Amino acid sequence: MTDQETGEPVASDHRVARDTSTQRALFAYLTAEVADDYIAIMRVITGTLLADLSAVEIASQLAEQGTVLEPDTVEGRCRQLVEWGNLVRSVRETRVPTVAAYHRSRSRYQVSKLGGRLHREAEEILRAVDGAREVARELLARIVDSLQQILDQVANTRRAVDSEALAGAVTSVFTDHRVFTESVTDFYAYLAGVLTRYDLADQEYAQFKCLLLDYVDLIGADVNRNAPLIRQRLLWVVELIDSVLDNLPVLVIEGMGTDVERLPGRTRDEWEQLASWYGAGDTGSGPDQLRAAARQALGQLITNARRMLTASGTGLSRRADLLKLAGWFHTADSETGHRLYDAAFGAYPARHLLIGPEESDVAAGPTVSWWDAVPVDVPVSLRERGDRSARGRSSRVPDPGADAQHLLEQARRRNEARRAAAAELIAVGALHRSRLSRAARDLLLDKLSRLIAAVVAGGMAAEDSDADLDLLLRMTPARGQVTVVTGDDGTVTIHDVALVAQRLHAAGGGLAVPA
Repeated sequence: MTDQETGEPVASDHRVARDTSTQRALFAYLTAEVADDYIAIMRVITGTLLADLSAVEIASQLAEQGTVLEPDTVEGRCRQLVEWGNLVRSVRETRVPTVAAYHRSRSRYQVSKLGGRLHREAEEILRAVDGAREVARELLARIVDSLQQILDQVANTRRAVDSEALAGAVTSVFTDHRVFTESVTDFYAYLAGVLTRYDLADQEYAQFKCLLLDYVDLIGADVNRNAPLIRQRLLWVVELIDSVLDNLPVLVIEGMGTDVERLPGRTRDEWEQLASWYGAGDTGSGPDQLRAAARQALGQLITNARRMLTASGTGLSRRADLLKLAGWFHTADSETGHRLYDAAFGAYPARHLLIGPEESDVAAGPTVSWWDAVPVDVPVSLRERGDRSARGRSSRVPDPGADAQHLLEQARRRNEARRAAAAELIAVGALHRSRLSRAARDLLLDKLSRLIAAVVAGGMAAEDSDADLDLLLRMTPARGQVTVVTGDDGTVTIHDVALVAQRLHAAGGGLAVPA
């Protein structure tokens, strides 16, 4: 069966369904009746690289670890794992001194590819804890460096491409991105599970509040700082993607009819999807989703704070009080426990106590039951909530959405003005005897201090690169030469240097002067 457009062979629906069913069978050992035995056997076989063990050897290693299983039982478990696809039979030649030893060791087993991958994932989940997972935010800076290495390899046409270094940088980009996204997804999933707890109060609430306000802000700062750099470099890599893919080493298995599972980053679609995640596409980017998740978590935190501050309805959590009461019951004897129960839940005998002259029937004494006495009006606040504080509608929590949109609009306008100023500098090129607008002149003055300091300290040419503006300023020492830049409100004169502005991409991604 072939594709009508490409002519490539495609699998039938029956083949796909059969393969999927085979892969689902790999999970059976995790939920089987004797799952502990299967997990222990898989742990032994996957404990070393390319382990090739018989049932007797597996039983011996299990006994050393404290799990006693008969070799015949281990043999049966291994055969079942072979049927599920987690293990495969070994083809190694068996050399034994006796026939009996041959029968004991003729069946040897080793882990299959998918079985080993599944067991590693299962072990990781079994070792995981319910607490917060640290976000690997430091990997964002590594992604920036790896992308720069890729650009340095393929953008410079004057030297040969180091295929191994290029492949290492490509794999690092996608591996670091996967680890970062997995860790940040687990972190926000943990936050969502905690912040929706109705009994979150007191010390627990204070701890999670500090975690949310400090750590989430730290994650957001790293994302805001590195995401634009990653996005710009990814756009450059996508433009040079043919050169990147052509120089990557390829594993070829001829005549085997075997599909090779390639590492990530070996196709154009993967690079375009990665660039889209960092905001290069029309859909919502990953950084935008992280910011939305942070706003949602902060909103839930405010909701919990409002619930704890108010005592209306059933919004007040009594978890801490009930735990304290349970501790008292745990340490009390029988008589004290009865007295404690009566005091905590108001289980005293029904006796009427005179409140004062405002009662309608002052003839009712301590011997008159509540059932027979005239009812006494009790305020709603005292009857339902047990307090006499004045009630009233609480003010609404202000919606920060409008302010956030206003700030985003201001930032967008500032960025557009800076990009226009950078474009003006790039259009001028050599800045001597140029006339600039005030915005372009201010941008130039903002970057001159580091350039002049670098030239004075090193005595050689210096560069300042700005990936967000796609701007590269190069200052070269030139004794006796003067660079004069004029504007509407004055003239800037720089002695003994030559100053040139150009596009950073066109310059091959020059290195920036260290801050």
